[in-house]
Amino acid sequence: MNPTAAILLIGDEILSGRTQDTNGNHLAKRLTEAGIDLKEIRVVPDDHATIVAALNALRHRYTHVFTSGGIGPTHDDITADAVAAAFGARISVREDARAILATHYANPDDLNPMRLRMARIPNGAALIDNPVSKAPGFSLDNVHVMAGVPAVFTAMVESLLPSLTGGAPLRSVSVRVEKPEGHVAAALADLAKAFPDVSIGSYPFVHEGIFGTNLVARSSDKNRLKQVETQFLTFR
Repeated sequence: MNPTAAILLIGDEILSGRTQDTNGNHLAKRLTEAGIDLKEIRVVPDDHATIVAALNALRHRYTHVFTSGGIGPTHDDITADAVAAAFGARISVREDARAILATHYANPDDLNPMRLRMARIPNGAALIDNPVSKAPGFSLDNVHVMAGVPAVFTAMVESLLPSLTGGAPLRSVSVRVEKPEGHVAAALADLAKAFPDVSIGSYPFVHEGIFGTNLVARSSDKNRLKQVETQFLTFR
């Protein structure tokens, strides 16, 4: 079986609608390619107790937990502290993280106390490289903590994924059928029973007055996928 994962998106701005998340979608695609099965995406506010509770629930349930947001220099960037609390670990400015962060500033005085918050790392964590703005993320046990800024998050994902063991990549096939979902539902249910090892779904659409359905199958077994795709074509 493939490793499993959850994504924890942290930030009041996401819950308020002020910021539209793209990090979850990007990571979901990369995990699929890496053979790590994403099982849950959860969004929580900038609240210490809520973050700790979510982390403890997710890290005991899944192989990996990936977080996005809340590791910047401001007072409401509390993710690192919450991760430390979830593990009962001490947190402080770590010298290796400070040294990396310092390379981003030509003037040493620019590395002020608030920016040094980005070098606060829980004891026992391994740093995640950030080639964009230098401030590192970190992994503590099975929790991987990354920035919320999309460009930085994407770079951190690319730094982290090669160190994780994946399984068989999840493949998918899709067939467009110009029939309403209700017309194919019964046959699709029979097909799902015949292929219990393949994830089969239907996604209705309306395009230029045509009511249709996209039939989608997902599996790590390309031969089984091909068999399902052949059956999908009979629905047209």
